[in-house]
Amino acid sequence: MSTDRKTLEERAQMSDLERLRHSCAHIMATAILRLWPDAQFAYGPPVESGFYYDFEMKHRLTPDDFAKIEAEMKKIAKENQKFEKRVISREEAVTLAENGRLGGLAERPGNPSQFKLDLIAKIPEGEEISCYQNGEFLDLCAGPHVNYTSKCKNVKLMSVASAYYMGDESKPQLQRLYGTAFPSSEELAKHLEQLEEAKKRDHRKLGRELQLFAIDEKVGQGLILWLPKGSVIRQELQNFIGEELRKQGYQQVFTPHIGKLDLYKTSGHFPYYKESQFSPVVENDALAKAAEAGCSCAEVMARLEGVSRKFRDELNSRTGQDTIAEDRVQPDEDLMDGFLLKPMNCPHHARIYAQSPKSYRDLPVRLAEFGTVYRWEQSGELGGLTRVRGFTQDDAHLFCTEDQVADEIMGCLSLVKTVLTTLGMSDYRVRVGLRDPDSNKYTGTPESWDKAEDACRRAASTLGVSFTEEPGEAAFYGPKIDFVVRDVIGREWQLGTVQVDYNNPVRFDLTYIGADNTSHRPVMIHRAPFGSMERFTGVLIEHFAGHFPVWLAPEQVRVLTVSEKSDAFAAEVLARLHTAGTRVTLDNSSDKIGAKIRNAQIEKIPYMLVIGEKEAANGSVAVRHSKKGDLGVKPVEEFVAELDVEIKERRL
Repeated sequence: MSTDRKTLEERAQMSDLERLRHSCAHIMATAILRLWPDAQFAYGPPVESGFYYDFEMKHRLTPDDFAKIEAEMKKIAKENQKFEKRVISREEAVTLAENGRLGGLAERPGNPSQFKLDLIAKIPEGEEISCYQNGEFLDLCAGPHVNYTSKCKNVKLMSVASAYYMGDESKPQLQRLYGTAFPSSEELAKHLEQLEEAKKRDHRKLGRELQLFAIDEKVGQGLILWLPKGSVIRQELQNFIGEELRKQGYQQVFTPHIGKLDLYKTSGHFPYYKESQFSPVVENDALAKAAEAGCSCAEVMARLEGVSRKFRDELNSRTGQDTIAEDRVQPDEDLMDGFLLKPMNCPHHARIYAQSPKSYRDLPVRLAEFGTVYRWEQSGELGGLTRVRGFTQDDAHLFCTEDQVADEIMGCLSLVKTVLTTLGMSDYRVRVGLRDPDSNKYTGTPESWDKAEDACRRAASTLGVSFTEEPGEAAFYGPKIDFVVRDVIGREWQLGTVQVDYNNPVRFDLTYIGADNTSHRPVMIHRAPFGSMERFTGVLIEHFAGHFPVWLAPEQVRVLTVSEKSDAFAAEVLARLHTAGTRVTLDNSSDKIGAKIRNAQIEKIPYMLVIGEKEAANGSVAVRHSKKGDLGVKPVEEFVAELDVEIKERRL
């Protein structure tokens, strides 16, 4: 949750659904107070999937409490209480909070509304202060709300969790109760059905059941162990994208997992994004020297973040800006060297480009790598494959002339479209991330940004799907085009991305000789159709509910014998499929055939070949599909030929 305060104007622009959910948060607070009068409330905003309220009280909520809270909420809805706004002075707001009236049903002597007092202090001088009342509940609130509680009857409490006040670990840990609400009972029912389907498709659950990946505490949170079956899926995805890269003239490269700090000081990743990076790895001799000098941790970090006068002057000269501030300059003898687990692949690829002189005839240069990068995520934000600390990007960086930018972006976008189409993800929208003119986080000149943003707009307009422009969503070095995919149950995922960068070539002093025989800067394009192998695989698991198309399935075929009398022929079928390159196993256990089929079905094996005495005598197999059921009896060679075509065409 963002702790940034919304302006009154932003609050007034709530959608009708957000307004409804905001009102439901107040009704939920009213119900909780009727049941547990000591509750102290912090804030209760609407969010994308519903609403929540953070609060502190002696009773620890569990899902067993939800039914009685919902029953009380329904009573409040039937009471048809009016939401009434009252503008108050700062002094009155403080008095109400000190008396425990704000966020309460009545005054609570000796039990002041501490969180409300804190929130009042955060309201800028001169800004209107208001409270809303429904029935006996009065809360500090800028609104807006629906008119009456009767509109808030289609509500469901979803979960309870812990959350630090204002997201700050040094502050009290509160209870956070989540709920959702919709205008109609039909919409609520549909949403709950989708959530149930999402639970069945949860990639963490399916990942365990299908033995695709593991997260081991002894290895570390957010660090994925790809199990053999999951590794098959990842490798098939890499093979697929690799074929497309070769068609487009990409060159494969490999880079180390770490790089010197100067590399990331040049790119701008360090120290400006150090909160999302692992701490630097310091050379033993340098660390020992700092310890002997009695350096504190803060002094060591300052030396690691510092740069020499020469480094600053050269980089600032190239960029034409105060890219590195004067206060980062340290005496050469105080500077400490170190390494960083790479948060991005692009600096390494920039150095690969710089290894040899380039002519305009050499461009574009397209470098591709399945490169593993590392980001420091808070433990509470980690989740399965979709939020991790180490992940592999299907990364590539293209270096081209300015005249080639439009065509290269189109090539990148066509690659993303090919990926999504092949995997049946045809429902997507496009988001063009632009810079926020009021922010200073971006590097580069306004002129280069204008060119890059215009190139992204023009490319997005050719895709044949709607796209939106979103200021403030650009990377710090350039604008980007993101593909936001809607899965089969309506959830959205940001997957493929293409980014245009006029800045890193300047920072890394990359050049090529143009047709005029003078030096020019290339333009750098970053692109990743999958985004990350981990996140993309997690989305695929849920998209297919574990029923992967046969070309992706870890186990494509399972041969099942009816009895030991068909074992010999089953072994021949197994050998034939192995020869064809099929991922196949044999179940000739003593289990009955029904149990064997059921086990294969649970494991979501696409094809099951049942072999009894009759099939063995005829040189055939009875074919079953995990989703289509019985497909009839076929000669072995006919099945092998059909399977080969299905795999090669990557059918869904």
